[in-house]
Amino acid sequence: MIRVDNCLVSEDVIEKAFSCDVLSCKGACCIEGDAGAPLEDNEVESIEQNLDFIKQEMDQEGLETLEKLGNSERDSFDGTLVTTCKTNKECVFVVKKDGILNCAIEIANTKHAFGFPKPISCHLYPVRINRYNEYFALNYHKWSICSDACSKGQEDNIRVYQFAKSALERKFGKVWYENLESAVKEHFSK
Repeated sequence: MIRVDNCLVSEDVIEKAFSCDVLSCKGACCIEGDAGAPLEDNEVESIEQNLDFIKQEMDQEGLETLEKLGNSERDSFDGTLVTTCKTNKECVFVVKKDGILNCAIEIANTKHAFGFPKPISCHLYPVRINRYNEYFALNYHKWSICSDACSKGQEDNIRVYQFAKSALERKFGKVWYENLESAVKEHFSK
């Protein structure tokens, strides 16, 4: 582990190659898994504030699910807040465009610039964050559906932390990311 301020960063986050290859996976991370996308409490409010824009990008099943179940629920496994899912396990905000799964929140934010690109858990992926008192633990989540992203990351010489730069800056700030880059240089100089 590498310490950056109050974060403990796994070596995998700085050593493993990763660059999302959505043309290969077709956005499978939006439908695979046991529950919807993990949400922070303030994200539910951000979704609610921008729901009129987001709804314009949603498909019919998503709109019906949203009307019936709302945009979030508690995960039955661990009680965390997650996006609700359609009957086919897709996140309620998933839409298919040209055979690729996309996020209605992200599409709406691109069009209307309301400052919430998508849930931070989605934005950070494949970085997963756990909180332990005042510390955050950042780990790389290896998933077989992302094998093409690992290959593409290797080809493009992009590491997990580099791929997740904008999300890490969104979560922890630009200065934190600069501190991470310094820690990475020090790690590789050893």
